[in-house]
Amino acid sequence: MTDAPVELLKIARNVLQREAQAILDLVPRLDERFAQAVEMILSCEGKVIVTAVGKSGHIGGKIAATLSSTGTPAFFVHPTEALHGDLGMIRKRDIVIAISHSGGTSELMAVIPVIQKIGAPVIAICHSAQTPLGVAASCCLETNVSQEADTLNLAPTASTTTVLALGDALAVALLRRRGFKMEDFAFLHPGGRLGQSLRRVREIIEGGKNPCVEISTTVQEAIVVSKEANLGAVSIVGDGGVLLGIFTDGDIGRVLRSHRGERLLAVLEGPVSEVMTAKPMSIHADTLGEKAVRLMEEQATYVLPVLERDGRVIGMLRMHDLVRAGYTIQTNGD
Repeated sequence: MTDAPVELLKIARNVLQREAQAILDLVPRLDERFAQAVEMILSCEGKVIVTAVGKSGHIGGKIAATLSSTGTPAFFVHPTEALHGDLGMIRKRDIVIAISHSGGTSELMAVIPVIQKIGAPVIAICHSAQTPLGVAASCCLETNVSQEADTLNLAPTASTTTVLALGDALAVALLRRRGFKMEDFAFLHPGGRLGQSLRRVREIIEGGKNPCVEISTTVQEAIVVSKEANLGAVSIVGDGGVLLGIFTDGDIGRVLRSHRGERLLAVLEGPVSEVMTAKPMSIHADTLGEKAVRLMEEQATYVLPVLERDGRVIGMLRMHDLVRAGYTIQTNGD
């Protein structure tokens, strides 16, 4: 017979509390060994190899992936596979992070002497520095988890959660020490929702197209340039390509509707400065795509000149470009 819902909730809350407490208990126990581990990894000329068995192995794979995605090249090697040839992946210039809650996992301890002969330093993550793994390592990060979150105190729960959090702490500390920037993160995460959220306007606009005309250009010439580029507008620029105004397809339509005969001909042969929108809205080339979506929605516009920091126009951003890049548009521009 299953437990009543209230009892199940009690069990779940107890598990979460135990795991959260295990992480909080680790906070005051972090010492100079953590800083030592960070500096060891920073000075590593090769790669970080993470190795562990069982549930710790799954955690180790995640730690390796997090390190790699935040600027520290790393990969996971299973100790059993290492014993059957994968030790050849490890070189003296590498560094090994070995994970074992007990600090005495037989498969893991079998590879440690070989790693030591290779000459790669070992950072241990285990519950105590007094374990065989802790003693063999160049640096030991102790988790000190004595109580798992399951009622039998057997299933790796609080211990693996704590190791995962400690791995994240290492990755973030290394990220900060390396001066890893958002641009670096975006470069390593080009796919998925995360990659999309980090894309800049300069990466979204249609490359190679930058319809611009000088302020003395005739309206007719400006229309030709705009239609050839087919981006919905042409930028009016001054010295050095600095933005002075914009002439959009909407402006073209208004000119054609408002004038007839000789008057229309005179407008078409006159300077575009007479019909352009002066000091128009624009967007910086390094603006995040999601921010660009919000801006264009709020201003109900479908096209914006894209500028470098010096005010120079480098292209045109259309609502269509954002849709094509996968962003969700909530409203339609004019």
